[in-house]
Amino acid sequence: MSTAAAAADRTMATEPRRRRPNRRLGNRLTPARAVPMIPAAILLLAFMAGPIVYSLYLAFTDKAIRGDGAANTRLVGVDNFVDAFTDGSFWNSVLLTLVFTIISAVIGQNVLGMILALLMQRANRIVSFAVTAIVIAAWILPEVVAGYLLYTFFADEGSLNTILATIGLPGQDMLFSAPIIAVSFANIWRGAAFSMLVYSAALTAVPEDVYESAALDGAGPARRFRSITVPLLRPAIATNLMLTTLQTLSVFGLIFIMTGGGPAQKSQTLPLYMYEQAFSYGQLGYGTAVALLLLLIGALASLAYLRLLPEEEKR
Repeated sequence: MSTAAAAADRTMATEPRRRRPNRRLGNRLTPARAVPMIPAAILLLAFMAGPIVYSLYLAFTDKAIRGDGAANTRLVGVDNFVDAFTDGSFWNSVLLTLVFTIISAVIGQNVLGMILALLMQRANRIVSFAVTAIVIAAWILPEVVAGYLLYTFFADEGSLNTILATIGLPGQDMLFSAPIIAVSFANIWRGAAFSMLVYSAALTAVPEDVYESAALDGAGPARRFRSITVPLLRPAIATNLMLTTLQTLSVFGLIFIMTGGGPAQKSQTLPLYMYEQAFSYGQLGYGTAVALLLLLIGALASLAYLRLLPEEEKR
């Protein structure tokens, strides 16, 4: 070994070892970093955590707008939930909520949105722009305005019966004979734009050469859709199903304007049942318990849709 090399080894041996920078220190929450976050934390606690905790408290009380529950609120345990599970009107609302969600969200909005997205993919720019503008216009309308428009369409002397009379068919009073079907179609008309935009964005990510290769192998449009489009769009389908379901579970204004939950509770979904119990009858505690049950239904639906996602999308 040369003299220079030996000197270098002695220098390295006597020199104190340098500490490697600890990367974890960069993620440590220091007082200097915590102080600017205090206002945001206060706002989150006041406007998010606070109402959630208060709602949980109300669900286990007999809190009311008027009467004894307003003057002397007391804890009643799970009595509100027991009352809900033993009330026929509650189960009627649960059934109508499921029917409304399946028809208008799971089937209606998703299928129509997919069809529109596929058609817009092959349409020219003018047609695509016109159809997209019309569909999105229905989506951005306020819920109250959309509800009134659809009420006038399905009413006894509305546009639907005028069209049916023109072509020689008998009129239909769907707001009274089948109100849950009428409000389901109204929600499809209003919400299909969201599904169309989701699927249009997903379709742009599908390589065109995959379809060309399948066409060369003799696969028709139906086979290409079933074997290529649906598997590649599986994450988008699951996400869209979850979002449209959660949106539809909370629909209130559209149904309230069109039918008010009637006639004879034939279109009273859980949001309208909750509103009736909490504000019409003044039972805030019971209404809040119903709201928590509706939240539980949405959570179970979300977990079911997450199972549709590929494993790599869940990580």
